[in-house]
Amino acid sequence: MYAISLAEDAELRPLEPWHAEEFLAHLERGREFINQYIPFAAKATDAQGAREVLQRYADMRAADTGSLHGLWLEDKLVGGVLFLNFDADNGNAEVGCWLEPAGTGRGLVTRAVRILIDHAVDQRGIHRIEWVASAANTPSLNVARRLGMTRDGVRREAYPYRGVRHDLEVWSILAPEWREARGRAAHSDH
Repeated sequence: MYAISLAEDAELRPLEPWHAEEFLAHLERGREFINQYIPFAAKATDAQGAREVLQRYADMRAADTGSLHGLWLEDKLVGGVLFLNFDADNGNAEVGCWLEPAGTGRGLVTRAVRILIDHAVDQRGIHRIEWVASAANTPSLNVARRLGMTRDGVRREAYPYRGVRHDLEVWSILAPEWREARGRAAHSDH
């Protein structure tokens, strides 16, 4: 359907229900790492569960409320990026990510989320893009920083997970800020 190059050996592609077996294999390789701060796909412990997770996002895409996009490194699924709470009518959307260890440290998430934000702002008229992560999830918060987002605040102890109440940091960027930052980046390339 589409494959967008993120690096010489990495691509952003649709992640759909027919990828269930590959998605499950990816989750099995990285489950503990992926689920440190969120139970992403925790119910995907077999092919049927993996298919159900992917179908839920396919249904969200059909309803225009979210979508899932995979990150392939050397033709192997290593993670992904997603839209959550996509609300075109009100111009708001949330972006997020997950990775297995093999996909970390290469800037794939930052590059992929830039593509999602460009699409949301330029094609869909989204005004506010949000990033929400556990205050303990430094790599995730670093992505928000690299994207030029502003830390809006902390929802203290808002997320109970694995017996701990995590603080959630809320970061955002507005469409005019995104366009301005993108324009500065384009000018600095010359």
